[in-house]
Amino acid sequence: MSRLSPSGQRKVFGLGMVVTAVAVGYWTFFSDGLPIWRGPSASASEIAAGRELFEREWSANDPMARGDGLGPVFNARSCAACHFQGGLGGGGANEHNALGFEVLPRPGDHTFRSGTIHNFSTNPAVRETIGRLSQIHPTVTGSTTVTGTPDCQRTITVPDFNPVRTQPVQATALFGAGWIDLISDRAILRNARNRGVQNAVRELSLQFDDIPVGKVRHVAGGVGKFGWRGQFHTLSEFVSVACANELGLGTPDNPQAQPFTSHSPASEPDLDRTQVRQLVAFVKTLPRPIEADGGAHAARGRQLFGEIGCAACHVPDLGGVTGVYSDFLLYVMEDPVPSGGRGGSAYDPAPPELNLPGRPGSETEPNEWKTPPLWGVADSAPYWHDGTAPSLKDAVLKHRGNGKAVSERFKKLPAADQESVLAFLGTLKAPPDAQPLRNSAVTRLARK
Repeated sequence: MSRLSPSGQRKVFGLGMVVTAVAVGYWTFFSDGLPIWRGPSASASEIAAGRELFEREWSANDPMARGDGLGPVFNARSCAACHFQGGLGGGGANEHNALGFEVLPRPGDHTFRSGTIHNFSTNPAVRETIGRLSQIHPTVTGSTTVTGTPDCQRTITVPDFNPVRTQPVQATALFGAGWIDLISDRAILRNARNRGVQNAVRELSLQFDDIPVGKVRHVAGGVGKFGWRGQFHTLSEFVSVACANELGLGTPDNPQAQPFTSHSPASEPDLDRTQVRQLVAFVKTLPRPIEADGGAHAARGRQLFGEIGCAACHVPDLGGVTGVYSDFLLYVMEDPVPSGGRGGSAYDPAPPELNLPGRPGSETEPNEWKTPPLWGVADSAPYWHDGTAPSLKDAVLKHRGNGKAVSERFKKLPAADQESVLAFLGTLKAPPDAQPLRNSAVTRLARK
């Protein structure tokens, strides 16, 4: 067998380098990463144990907890109490909303704080309320000063500044969460990059896109996919933090929530790693929602959904997962607040005269929200991050800010076409094989 000449070897090597460069280029710019060969799975015993933990109505000093059990502050006694619409694992109604808070830097205290004002406590002495939070971080009294000479005076007025901001947040449906966990960062980044390129091409041809590309939320471990603001990269992180914050059940990675009025004595983690793994196994294997057959009316609505721009952000298929309807990016969903703000709302900045530091770069803006997956949306009313949209039509019309152009196009559609879009959204149903709640106490809580 004859050997290649030096020039032949160089050609083979060069060809190999070209092929490698093409493969790397394709992987970098066009591939979503490794394909999803199989869906989320776990052993039957882990799923069963996880379901028991999910439905359990926890109590203080609970015998199944390794630490002090429920609390000291919490929003519900079980996961199922807030995740029940359309079956076990669905979303929650407004009465189950959590109330998030932020405390902006103020004179004498430049620390930015954020957390949850919990609905309940095991000890009345540490009960959390907005009033108590405001007592700890009171309003900074404004002032009026006059400067200049008697002939040329200037009055400077600094308004009162309330550093406390609050926002209610709904419990989201967990159906299909295991599939979302499988979507690669690469798929989210590639979709965002491609949209950016498409917008740039349109601008070159003077066809400006009125739907901007959202912001990728980078968190520890990768791209944020879970939580209303994309705070968590993996489902395991999301579940662990929810246990600690919503139930007061500490885990090995997340200590239980502490009252902002005082700190309770240190406690051992309530759930061990095996229990957390079992709980995650149950959540990740919850069935995925379906797109039901809505006939020609809904098919027309699906077409319009793309034409008016809904699908730019609510991407139907991403990273090998079909029917998810999200790009997992952050968008500003309200119009800019007029100068002067709303008198202490979540969107008011501190008066510039106080010369205070701004929001830390790692924090999202208060009006930035992750595109929620729409699968199962028909069975998860009310809508919006705070549950202020009672119907799907209300939710569409609430799109302002980055989504304003889409809602305006929706309003210009003939009434019949608007109904077609809503009919399509009505086909995005909770999974028909979702399990019913079996714990009667939990069922009563869910119905309250």
